[in-house]
Amino acid sequence: MRRLKVYHWTILIVPAIIMAGILSCGDSEFEYDSSPCYLVFDNSVHQDPTLASALTLYSGTFVSITTSQKSGARYFVFENNQGNRSESIFNAVDERRSLVLGKNGGLIVGYGNSVDAILYAYDRECPNCFSPNALPLKSYPISINTVGVGTCGKCGRKYDLNGGGFIIEGDKGNKLTRYRCSTTGPYGILNVN
Repeated sequence: MRRLKVYHWTILIVPAIIMAGILSCGDSEFEYDSSPCYLVFDNSVHQDPTLASALTLYSGTFVSITTSQKSGARYFVFENNQGNRSESIFNAVDERRSLVLGKNGGLIVGYGNSVDAILYAYDRECPNCFSPNALPLKSYPISINTVGVGTCGKCGRKYDLNGGGFIIEGDKGNKLTRYRCSTTGPYGILNVN
């Protein structure tokens, strides 16, 4: 009799578990994007305070990372949501490394201000306006305000940088493109891929 009860519960529970797994995958989004993105930046060498501010736990500071070129030299450009801007020249090691800053040459990186202490790395382009296949290629960069809300200048959507890049205002659509990232500290090594 006991064996029959166990068998009976198994018939009811196993299909329920399987259905829950199937249904939960239906509308879920992948947390990280598979688009090419690769950055290794050694801030123990560069000592950039603007980047360091975004790599500080619980800071709620986010930094936009791009590159520029002046007089034949390449620079990393850092602009944070607290109004600071700095540039750091590529050194010989930086020149040898591969570098892919998201879909159109820009990233947004920083620790959210939540208790989870999550380091986020987002593509700087609006995922609902930017198309890498458009001709001509047009940029729709996300601007960042002081409290960690990113805004697209074209569609007006607002994204929560502190909580995964989800839309918090505007039309429905895709959340910000997110990449894997890690750091060894504010004046350590930042990896985004």
